[in-house]
Amino acid sequence: MPLVLQATNWQHGVFMASSMGSETTAAAMGQAGVVRRDPFAMLPFCGYNMADYFGHWLRMREKIEDPPAIFLVNWFRKGADGKFLWPGFGENLRVLLWVLDRVRGKGKATQTELGHMPTPDALDLDGLNVTRETMEQLLRVNRDEWKTETDNQRTFYETFGSRLPEPIWQEFGALRKRIGA
Repeated sequence: MPLVLQATNWQHGVFMASSMGSETTAAAMGQAGVVRRDPFAMLPFCGYNMADYFGHWLRMREKIEDPPAIFLVNWFRKGADGKFLWPGFGENLRVLLWVLDRVRGKGKATQTELGHMPTPDALDLDGLNVTRETMEQLLRVNRDEWKTETDNQRTFYETFGSRLPEPIWQEFGALRKRIGA
């Protein structure tokens, strides 16, 4: 997942949130370094079927006159050396300022297979020891990795059977097409 990504619309944002995953750590039960799906980062807190939860959020669009933009961030992308690419902590504000600019209609973005992402010059990097190459890694969309990711998403979605809302499958299919899978 890139450093930051804006959904193209509400349905796309719900899809992105429904497929969220994170790598397990040594503090978690089970094997470390395995991707665990955690839709909306709510799995431990949701008291009913997650597919119904996805449907709830899809239906919310009908009730919201001016829905908010939906963004995902990934502060934890690692380079080939296994180290985090983004410095994190207070520097996260630089990414959040881009998010605010996007909400205000000013932030520069490029359309990718995944959604809207910052252009190379959209984030203020003044005084930050992050190279252009590192920024390219932080914002890169690797189609081969995403083909594998969508294979894993499909396996996850299939666990919900017929309860998974059709719009999630539609967005999934559209993503597969955009990445050439």
